[in-house]
Formats: sequence, C-alpha cells, structure tokens
Amino acid sequence: MNGIIVIGIAGGTGSGKTTITQQISKQLGDDVAVITHDSYYRAHHEMTYEERTLLNYDHPDAYETELLVEHLRALKRGEAVEVPVYDFSIYDRTDRTTTVHPARVIIVEGIVIFHSAELRDLMDIKVFVDADADVRILRRILRDVSERGRTLESVINQYLSTVKPMHEAFVEPSKKYADIIVPVGGQNVVALDMLIHRIEAHLAS
Repeated sequence: MNGIIVIGIAGGTGSGKTTITQQISKQLGDDVAVITHDSYYRAHHEMTYEERTLLNYDHPDAYETELLVEHLRALKRGEAVEVPVYDFSIYDRTDRTTTVHPARVIIVEGIVIFHSAELRDLMDIKVFVDADADVRILRRILRDVSERGRTLESVINQYLSTVKPMHEAFVEPSKKYADIIVPVGGQNVVALDMLIHRIEAHLAS
C-alpha cells in the first residue's frame, strides 16, 4: 500500500494520548489503523501472578518493541499483522491476537514509543501529549480501577514505585524527539484540529 503515514503519539500515563487517538480515528474512519504499545508487553507465563505484579511495566524493556517494529514494517508493505492481546487483570499476554489491516494512516500509541530509535525512524509524525502530573495520576487511577481490575492501593503503589520514576527517566526526556507537543492533553482542540488537517492533507495528496 502506497502513501502510508505513521503517526507516533507518546506522553505520560493519563496524558490524553487515547483521547487524541480516538478523535483522529473518529474523524478519519476507515483510513486509520491503531496499534498500542501496551499490546506488546512481554509474555511471562513462567511466572506466578504474584511475581508478575511486581514487574516494572513502565520501563522500555517491558515491551517486545522488536515485534512492534516488525509489524509496522509489514503494515507499511501492505500486509496485515496479528497483534498480541494483553490481559491487564492477570498481568500477562494471552494466546489470542487481533488482526490489524494496513491503512493509509497508522497510529502507534504508547508512553515510551520514542525511546527506540528503530521505532522512531518508522514514524512520519511524532506527537507528544503533555499534561500536569496530578491530572495524569487521577486519570490513571480511574482507568486502572474501572477498566483493569486494579485496587486503589495497587495503583498508587505502582505509580510511586515505577510509573513516576520511569516517567522522569524515559518518558519526559523523549519529548525532545517530538515534532509536535500538545499541551493540556486531549482537551487541546486547536492542536488536534491542526494535526487532523495535516493528516487530511496527506490523504488528499
């Protein structure tokens, strides 16, 4: 498939990455395929549930980024890929996959997607979604408790032990690779409109 554009949307946990991704998808419909880095968390079937809960899921090494790179290259060649399905309630990858077909716009979303130079090189537009830390942690609590079956205590402990330190070590520094920085997260209508117009211009070319 010719004319594919890959957009990387990075930013801290709860910054609004998913909101922006959903708005782009809603606007452009079938022209958009979305892949989240979270789908590529490494499998740890050899560990017990208790052992898996103790892993650092906010470090770049927690992801099988090499598989994501392979899948992106396949999509750019016009080939469908089988994206892993990760189950957050058990902290492990399942044996299921989701088929993602190539599209003219491919969005890759994740907190540390700019960390890998190999992954960055596949992106045509790199967007960093910014938001205040207090807003991000509140959003993460709401999401993890309501959608991922976590307890309030576990979310807070994880935030203090790994999320915050990894944000400072890997996420925030990766902002320097962004072509576009979106302040105020997914609520920034002006930045979102500009981004959508840029994508529409590509699709019209």
